[in-house]
Amino acid sequence: MCANKVSSPIDEQVLPSLKAGDRVLISGTIYTARDAAHKRMSEALQKGEDLPFNIKGQTIYYVGPTPAKPGQIIGSAGPTTSGRMDKYTPSLLDRGLKGMIGKGYRSQEVIDSMKKNKAVYFAAIGGSGALIARSIKSMEVIAYEDLGPEAIYKLTVENFPAVVIIDNEGTDWYQVGKEQFKKQADQ
Repeated sequence: MCANKVSSPIDEQVLPSLKAGDRVLISGTIYTARDAAHKRMSEALQKGEDLPFNIKGQTIYYVGPTPAKPGQIIGSAGPTTSGRMDKYTPSLLDRGLKGMIGKGYRSQEVIDSMKKNKAVYFAAIGGSGALIARSIKSMEVIAYEDLGPEAIYKLTVENFPAVVIIDNEGTDWYQVGKEQFKKQADQ
């Protein structure tokens, strides 16, 4: 099974072609943000302030990269649990966020917002942070530097491996997989 090539920022016309369960290789620009950065972005929006980057069409990777060893761009860069960002996600989707990368389940509120805003949720494979780091070609802090690894980084990636978990129609690969397994187990 070959992987679909996806560019980030994500063109809205590409989104309908991405289906739950599809393997993808993402190239282009993605941003990192975890709990603390999401909280600050949420506070900025509540105050009527701009976000630290233009979020329209962008993808956020839920990661706190480890320090790079000499000669490396980044250390291990494995995904963190996405559900911790769920309370902040709908407001970002409403402002044009089109992709999120993490691991684990999303709340129904996030799935509903993804359907409304035509966005996708990708999963990166937990435990593969060193492999993922190889797809990262450059990295720079763009906001909240005081947060260290939880700062917002702008990453340039090439063939970042991921799987579409929830597509822009709300189909959830985790749920589909459970149903398929149950059906097979019942036979």
